[in-house]
Amino acid sequence: MSDQEIKNRTQETAKKLFGGGVKMDPPYFLWKAFDKDLAKDFSKFITGNLYSRTVLTLSERQMVACAILAALGAKAELRLHVNAALNVGCEPRKLAEVFFQVATYAGMPAVNEALGVYRDVLRERGEWPIE
Repeated sequence: MSDQEIKNRTQETAKKLFGGGVKMDPPYFLWKAFDKDLAKDFSKFITGNLYSRTVLTLSERQMVACAILAALGAKAELRLHVNAALNVGCEPRKLAEVFFQVATYAGMPAVNEALGVYRDVLRERGEWPIE
């Protein structure tokens, strides 16, 4: 695949994930502030190569990302990916269920933190409460 094709896939995928909902800067802007070339490489790999694969849908990839971030307690990154998950069609009830599943492996404090982040994102998007 040519560099231009990867660049196009990166931009298309990033727009789907981060183009709507809560206004927040993706990590790319932070990376870019430190190293512009490395930021481009990270972005092309993560968004252009990994997230654009079709084995899992973007919605499924976001549910996986949200579960892992919840288990890690990475609230800022979780906020970004909860919003992205909703942008690519994750069903709100399924995403909540993903967070409850985290209890088995990371404990209830992780669930509570994740649900709090999720609720805040839904409120900012005008989608709270979920039905």
